[in-house]
Amino acid sequence: MAEEVKEVKKPRTRTAKVEKPAEKVETPVAKPVQRRAKSGKKSNPNTYIATGRRKDAVARVRLIANGTGKITINDRDIDDYFMLDTLKLIVRQPLKLTDTEGKYDIVANVYGGGYTGQTGAIRHGIARALVKENETYKAELKKAGFLSRDSRMKERKKYGLKKARKAPQFSKR
Repeated sequence: MAEEVKEVKKPRTRTAKVEKPAEKVETPVAKPVQRRAKSGKKSNPNTYIATGRRKDAVARVRLIANGTGKITINDRDIDDYFMLDTLKLIVRQPLKLTDTEGKYDIVANVYGGGYTGQTGAIRHGIARALVKENETYKAELKKAGFLSRDSRMKERKKYGLKKARKAPQFSKR
């Protein structure tokens, strides 16, 4: 019979790795970057910016001092944007209360929600911007409730129901 020759494996031994010293690489020093406003325009010292919220609507309001009283919403005049007079009245409430109608131009960007939510958000933003401009308005605006955010939101839909609380019609048989 032929004898089979088996190779015997040698046990492995670990050898220590020799680490080379890391070469020093000079990193360039970052220069300070001069930041500008996002729009590229310089900020005006007579401009006061505030954010207003109501329901799902968010309004970014710019109050420009020494203005003519023009109100622009999403690049449209207030008369073009809001058709109902009651909505226009709500937007102008903080200005009427503080006797500042015609003294400021207002530019508002608003998104989300419906018309009534957007109206309340713009009113909230205008009131906050007026307080930034003049702290003496704070007491009367707070008393009228224009500075507090209306936290009422739409209630979520529940399972088994058609809406938040509306149930399907009950059938006896």
